[in-house]
Amino acid sequence: MVSVYIDGDACPVKNEVIKVAERHSIPVVMVSNSWIRMPASITEIKQVVVEKKPDEADNWIADNIEKADIVITSDIPLASRCLKKEAYAVRPNGSEFTEDNIGMALSSREINNFMREIGEKGSFHSAFSKDDRSNFLSKLETVVQRALKMKK
Repeated sequence: MVSVYIDGDACPVKNEVIKVAERHSIPVVMVSNSWIRMPASITEIKQVVVEKKPDEADNWIADNIEKADIVITSDIPLASRCLKKEAYAVRPNGSEFTEDNIGMALSSREINNFMREIGEKGSFHSAFSKDDRSNFLSKLETVVQRALKMKK
């Protein structure tokens, strides 16, 4: 069975994931460093609260995700670890991490970290938009369809 894992601490599309997962009867696992309040009507979510240590939620997801599962994350190293297990990885803005683009994403991340360390680049992130949410819903639906076919 396909499951969706949410890297939950800073995920802006939790409700969207839940709606798509409910439509397809797919279990959702919300992994975070603290309890996340969810509507009482939602019963098909497993919440996993890990220790408040760096990368603890990422480690839990990477250790538990399986082939054809889906992770929702902006964390590039986590996405890379999940892809190695033949899982899918989608950013909240709707872009998908793939074997074709993960190397460039990891390299860009390292360059950006270095530029910040030497003071040449700030940590600017663009605001999450309605288009991002729409792109995410479309991509998640596509990825869910692929994952369900892969699991058959």
